[in-house]
Amino acid sequence: MAASAQSTHAVGPSRKLSGTIGRYALVAALVLVFALFASIAPGFLSGANLLSVLVNNVALLAIAAVAMTFAVSAGGIDLSVGTAIDFASFAFVSLVLAGQPVLLAIVGGLAGGALVGLFNAILIAGIGISPFLATLGTLFVGRSVQQLLTNGGNPVYLPPNSVPDAFRVLGHGTIADIPLPILVTLVILAASWIVLARTAFGRSVIAAGMQASVVRYSGLSLPRINAVTYILVSLIAAVVGLILTSTVTVYIPSSGNAFLLNAIGATFIGTTFDRHGRPNIPGTALGVLLLGIVANGLLLSGLNFYWQQVGTGLLIFSVLAIGFGQRENVRRA
Repeated sequence: MAASAQSTHAVGPSRKLSGTIGRYALVAALVLVFALFASIAPGFLSGANLLSVLVNNVALLAIAAVAMTFAVSAGGIDLSVGTAIDFASFAFVSLVLAGQPVLLAIVGGLAGGALVGLFNAILIAGIGISPFLATLGTLFVGRSVQQLLTNGGNPVYLPPNSVPDAFRVLGHGTIADIPLPILVTLVILAASWIVLARTAFGRSVIAAGMQASVVRYSGLSLPRINAVTYILVSLIAAVVGLILTSTVTVYIPSSGNAFLLNAIGATFIGTTFDRHGRPNIPGTALGVLLLGIVANGLLLSGLNFYWQQVGTGLLIFSVLAIGFGQRENVRRA
């Protein structure tokens, strides 16, 4: 009995320590990477560069990754996040070119992005197609539609002399000297964390992702949860399209797909920050910050672009391996 009690007592702290190591592998990686590039990358610690990292490497990716976090939390994935970004951008530019007020163009852009989510909702919740196949199909359909709308994929430029000042605010405006893209990102992160972690809808989304059968037996409508989730995913992603277009004053077909893989990577990196391995907004934000710092640091270090991709991939694999490995040790203990 004494030996058994002693063994149980020893296992408890061991499991707690393993869980702590796994959960904070992401934080440790972030600190180590920051320290590494601070010492080897010229200009990395300059205020201008750190601000550039937040505005150019983190802000838009964070919004796209938040959208992906909702999809993964529901037990699926959304490969058409880039399509929602593109449709929002196209609608935004088209309405401004047509002489419509910028505020109306913003609403139209959000509606254009949400339309992608509605299409996904019909496929997933209405017809019953798996999220992977449904959103993959939407990705291909959306790419073709963009080609048709732009005569083969030609960019749609806004003439510099006719761009309203209000159009540039989303991409270049500031409040209290803080760039508006950063403020918008912080608002979306905070609101999404509240929705996912503190509301009945958020709990139903997580439950749908963990145990869909339990959700059905509890009387909740799984199709409705999925439908709302995928519309919300595209609506959040549409914000990226608005800010991106406001920044560069041009719509480039399929440019939103550049965010897809990193958004997926940041979301799954973020799961290591949760002791149960669930998608979560704080973890996703840290994952985005990690990818942004690595991209900037490798660029400043003068490393070949393709080696940058290799380095980023190895880092993602390492964080995931440590996080999931330690979690598995906890389960076995």
